Amino acid sequence: MKFLKSSVLFISMACIVPVCSIAREKSERITRAEIEQKSADEFINGLMSRMTVDEKIGQLNLPSYGNVMPNPKKSEIASRIVRGEVGGIFNIFGVDAIRQLQEVAVKESRLGIPIIVGADICNGYKTVFPIPLGLSCSWKPENIEEVARISAKEVGADGICWTYSPMVDISHDARWGRVKEGAGEDPFLGGIMAQAWVRGYQGNDLSADTTLMACVKHYALYGAAEAGRDYNTVDMSRVTAMNYYMRPYQAAVEAGVGSIMTSFNEFESIPATGNTWLLNDVLRKQWGFNGFVVSDFTAIAEMVNHGIGNSQEVGVKALKAGVDMDMIADCYHAVLKKSLEDGKITEAEIDSACRRILIAKYQLGLFHDPYKYCNPKRAAKEFLSVNNVSAARRIAAESFVLLKNDNNLLPLKGCRKVAVVGPLADSKANMAGSWKYDEQTKSYHGLVEDLQESLGNGVEVVFAKGSNLVDDPVYEANFTDQNRSTRDDRSDEQLIAEALKVVEGADVIIAALGESIDMSGEGASRAILEMPQTQKKLLDAIQKTGKPIVMVLFTGRPLALQSEEKQVNAILNVWFGGTEAGAAIADVLTGKVSPTGKLTMSFPRVTGQCPIYYNHKMTGRPMSPDAWYTRYVSNYIDVLNEPLYPFGYGLSYTTYTYGDVSLNTNSMDANGKIQASVIVTNTGAQDGEEIVQLYLRDIVRSITPPVQELKGFKRVALKAGESKKVTFDIDVDMLKFYDSTLDYVAEPGEFQVMIGGNSKEVKTASFTLK
Repeated sequence: MKFLKSSVLFISMACIVPVCSIAREKSERITRAEIEQKSADEFINGLMSRMTVDEKIGQLNLPSYGNVMPNPKKSEIASRIVRGEVGGIFNIFGVDAIRQLQEVAVKESRLGIPIIVGADICNGYKTVFPIPLGLSCSWKPENIEEVARISAKEVGADGICWTYSPMVDISHDARWGRVKEGAGEDPFLGGIMAQAWVRGYQGNDLSADTTLMACVKHYALYGAAEAGRDYNTVDMSRVTAMNYYMRPYQAAVEAGVGSIMTSFNEFESIPATGNTWLLNDVLRKQWGFNGFVVSDFTAIAEMVNHGIGNSQEVGVKALKAGVDMDMIADCYHAVLKKSLEDGKITEAEIDSACRRILIAKYQLGLFHDPYKYCNPKRAAKEFLSVNNVSAARRIAAESFVLLKNDNNLLPLKGCRKVAVVGPLADSKANMAGSWKYDEQTKSYHGLVEDLQESLGNGVEVVFAKGSNLVDDPVYEANFTDQNRSTRDDRSDEQLIAEALKVVEGADVIIAALGESIDMSGEGASRAILEMPQTQKKLLDAIQKTGKPIVMVLFTGRPLALQSEEKQVNAILNVWFGGTEAGAAIADVLTGKVSPTGKLTMSFPRVTGQCPIYYNHKMTGRPMSPDAWYTRYVSNYIDVLNEPLYPFGYGLSYTTYTYGDVSLNTNSMDANGKIQASVIVTNTGAQDGEEIVQLYLRDIVRSITPPVQELKGFKRVALKAGESKKVTFDIDVDMLKFYDSTLDYVAEPGEFQVMIGGNSKEVKTASFTLK
């Protein structure tokens, strides 16, 4: 969700037509007595009985106005609030501005209904944490819950009560820039992480002033956009959707999420924002969701571009499908009154949407205290507090994934001089990721300064940029926010020469390469996932020195590193780590923290393998794993089928071995369970934590099964030389799937159990479901 482009502006403006003014009846403003003395239903019913149709439609309207200072009460948005045309606002920051607009709503509008204030708080507010994809690689839902809890406390003191987070879209295609906002490619893990986000934001009491209402996005299937191109078409069967993509949304509903945002894509040739099967049949009837649904940024108006109607027709489609709130397009404001008069919708349909939004405001406690989220004193205490910053550093380190470590180059040891090169080596602006609201990079840590601090005065740390991000300055300017540009006007040759001078006498080279934060995220799809040529030139040059190289990889997505993997001795994938990224990277490089992260999204060898994911189907002509080209089977003539780094993969500073899988029984019935156990041994010299993963495979069933599916995982702490028995319980619910009629069933037959440290290196056993 971002600000409008010109084509969307045209649609949005086309939606705005004159509407009847609100009847100027005497003030019937909400009283303290009715709030405190009536039940929630009685209060909402009484309030709605006093509302005009225009005021009800106004509650469905969510505009964005940006900076309204220095006089919010004289702004255009304030005038609209007074007229009852606004149910909520977003992209307005600053507790003073928000409080003044809330005062307008409560004291100057006819009924005094407070507004709901939203923002994209995705991985922190003032204290910034790793991007969500990185957070998922910790395989620690408790980390995500803590991030959401801290975010709620910070932003909830600054006027905002509603966050457009979490994004739970499953994606198999790293070309899609928004993979950085999700939990990767697996629906089981994605569901666990979705629930952690909801618990963290909403807590046990949504009316508490330290909680936020969460908004799960983007419903539905947005991560499956064709060719990984943002906002593009989605085309799949309902069976595929339910088995591979829908679980995280459902899990969030089960966790009690308060709101859901629609997606931009179509499904079954109907845009998601007007899709009755998605929004009504599945979301409300099947899953029992009782919160409210908001469109994404101008998504209602954009249905005109999809070619399914004019502005009035798409507004009607959205309301009837179940979209309660119109984000920024103003179509509801413009067309619903006329649509009611024309008999295209009923007042009951308007009432249903209005009621859901009023209930959300009641649940948030806004009727009891409209200013509860405007607390500058609490904000000063929460913003970048010692505890929050400490958590950011710890959680960042746990998100990193060690992809390669030949000859135990890491952790660094015995160094007198460390050379740091690369366009991302000292760029504080590129530490946090794209969804952040603290542009004061002085609160961020860069890699060079923190590595020097961690290594101490006895080690010299030197730095040279060595290259720009990409070759073409125009291309770089197109995708880079002007405030974050790191462009150096010197030639490639000059930059490389400086880097080669700096690395002279160094014991090891740290090459900070990859993407800037503007190269991934919304509107940042990429057709080429390989390293940019200018960075390749730098890597080629420093490789020729013969010195050991550690690649510190900054990225918001899996990159295609087939060439680079052969050129370096170690690779530490650090994503975009947030406020404390530099310190956390230094902690891992120097061994103060041992890496424990595991990938939640497969890394392709080359872009042409995308989409690539571990839980794929078996073809009728399968290729043997890791085998080279064979004619007339499903493979490529120029690259292996397998990813460079598979789902679940990640190294540590120690090593682990797995014994054989043992089952307590070889069969079970529908009411039984099986215990699968394995002995895991730390065979290295350091203590560590291993993420033990359980996968299952249905050998034969009525529809084709995937080759494996994640069904469980456990973190196990092991001292050097220690062994532990790890046991998983397997019950019939773990064997269920949606069949061709969309019944959720488990079919009798043989199942394979797989346990290991990643999706490819597993030990197996089998059992039968009777």
